[in-house]
Amino acid sequence: MRKRKSDTGQQAGDKILDVNASMQGTLRFDDPVNLRISGKFEGTLDTKGILLIGNKADIKANIVGEAISISGRVSGNIKAGKSLKFESSAILTGDIETPNIAISEGAVINGRIKMSETGKKESVASRGDWLNTNQLAEYLEVDEHKVGEWASGGVLPGTKEGGEWIFERSKVDQWIADGKVKTKG
Repeated sequence: MRKRKSDTGQQAGDKILDVNASMQGTLRFDDPVNLRISGKFEGTLDTKGILLIGNKADIKANIVGEAISISGRVSGNIKAGKSLKFESSAILTGDIETPNIAISEGAVINGRIKMSETGKKESVASRGDWLNTNQLAEYLEVDEHKVGEWASGGVLPGTKEGGEWIFERSKVDQWIADGKVKTKG
């Protein structure tokens, strides 16, 4: 039976990339995407946006993501920056780190759970490719308020998470290479 978009909690305009295949390797999305994996996957998953692991999925991977919902079988550690949900059919063998977790009756989890108080802030700080406003101001050698102005004005590529700006280093480096900033000197 095919699920309607409303059954998966998605808005009508949202698109879902549905992977129903057997794959190996590293799957990384730098931009937010709604990804559903319904088949077999082995390797590493690094996603932004919503990751749905279908009830027939068999995943052998360490997973880093924002909002993750699991209905199938996963062997590997999971780090969710915003939320992690286990449906009743979910089976996990691995450790979990997330600020928010929901576990339906019947789900099986074999591993440790670490609940972070700061959620996305801690997740961003732990990843070397992301900078907060203060770190970016030091990196660019400009005032922290100037970074906030550029981000708020859409001049500087950034994302607002929990009321604070965060910046992906590779996008900032490209912004600098394109000559869109003049730093001190």
